[in-house]
Amino acid sequence: MELFDTLTRLASRLESQRELLGTEEATKNAVIMPIINALGYNVFDPTEVIPEFTADVGVKKGEKVDYAIVLNGAPTILIECKGINTKLDFKHASQLYRYFGVTAARFAVLTNGQHLWFYTDLDSPNQMDSKAFFKFDLNDFDSRDVAELSKFGKSVFNLENILANATELKFTQQLGAVLATEVESPSDELVKHLTSKIYDGRFTSTVCDQFRPLVKSAFRDFINDRLSSRLKSALQGVDSEVEVGTSEVDAEQRDDGIITTAEEIEGFHIVRAILAKHIPIKRVVMRDTKSYCGVLLDDNNRKPICRLHFNGGQKYLGTFDVEKKENRNPIDHLESIYSFEQQLIDSVNAYDGNLEAGEPVSE
Repeated sequence: MELFDTLTRLASRLESQRELLGTEEATKNAVIMPIINALGYNVFDPTEVIPEFTADVGVKKGEKVDYAIVLNGAPTILIECKGINTKLDFKHASQLYRYFGVTAARFAVLTNGQHLWFYTDLDSPNQMDSKAFFKFDLNDFDSRDVAELSKFGKSVFNLENILANATELKFTQQLGAVLATEVESPSDELVKHLTSKIYDGRFTSTVCDQFRPLVKSAFRDFINDRLSSRLKSALQGVDSEVEVGTSEVDAEQRDDGIITTAEEIEGFHIVRAILAKHIPIKRVVMRDTKSYCGVLLDDNNRKPICRLHFNGGQKYLGTFDVEKKENRNPIDHLESIYSFEQQLIDSVNAYDGNLEAGEPVSE
């Protein structure tokens, strides 16, 4: 998917260039304009994208929003931009809120480059909602998020379809946020509800404290167990074969005991994001095994890029030297993979020419 690949490359650059994007203008040029362009709008054509869009509102004269995307001759999407280091809040959307009611716009976007918050008027007609119906995070997205974002593309934009889906999307994302909070830190109410199903004693604060970590652990185990098979299915287009060491294994053996975890998926996408600015990301392929999760170049087991050893208590990133000898590097969290960019590039260099850190991929 072209949009997915573009967003992945932008995400990779975002991490390495974050310190250089301290101003709003830098954020607009490096991140926001490329996203608008990836959606099919020509940011240099004022009939499609109007920069510094002005609409007088009551006594407020000459106020501007950063961009207005024009569809069918009318401003339809208003975009207000902030610097990359700005923590977004609805208070930053005051101009969007005022403009929304006096223009033909049906959607408003508040963004700091990394986060894009989409608003419409679900609660009251012609009045922008105080809560976004869709939030996109450039550092944390999947194919479903990209599918939602792509609906705002020029070639497929359909106002009625987006509005029809907005209510469901709004509450689904909000419920997802509630569930994420409960999984990470179960509330007293949730602990009591679940504990009452298996514990006949009196529910006291001591019992609550005793069962809270058990609920948290059970929650995560349940989710991982249910998702593992789906994650493997989702990867069918990515890892058509699985190998142990350098030996081929058949599909029956591959389905017996190999579990692709969410952390392995995330680690793989981080490696892809790092290499996206050097080579087409379709060349970076995952093959999971019982002992490690391998990342290969061109789906070739003779071209290992790295290995993700995430099955034990201590996580390791396996990198390779020029003789293809693996070095296991302990990591405390997945973001640490970004610090091994040069080693990953060196692995690709061993098979594919001479890349330099920061060298853009040629399309």
